[in-house]
Amino acid sequence: MIGHKPVSVPAAEGARAAAEGKVVIYWRKGCPFTRRLRLVLGRRGSDAVWVDIWADPAGAAYVRSVNDGNETVPTVVIDGIAHTNPSPRTVVAALP
Repeated sequence: MIGHKPVSVPAAEGARAAAEGKVVIYWRKGCPFTRRLRLVLGRRGSDAVWVDIWADPAGAAYVRSVNDGNETVPTVVIDGIAHTNPSPRTVVAALP
């Protein structure tokens, strides 16, 4: 296993979590950048909310809306601001 195995939630739940100030990670299976993030986060990854854009069309639409129409992942929402493929260090610093 590479880091925390994400338990994906619907995009609506991700949006609520972001509004509450939680870190939300939009991802998809097979993405090497997501894999790297999961590896660095380790168990701390369970403190984030994960939305699989291949399993949730609304999640994919959100990612496209903040990435010039591209489904670039990981897209991470920190303090209500979307970050495209941020450094794992940035995400770790934002987690509780």
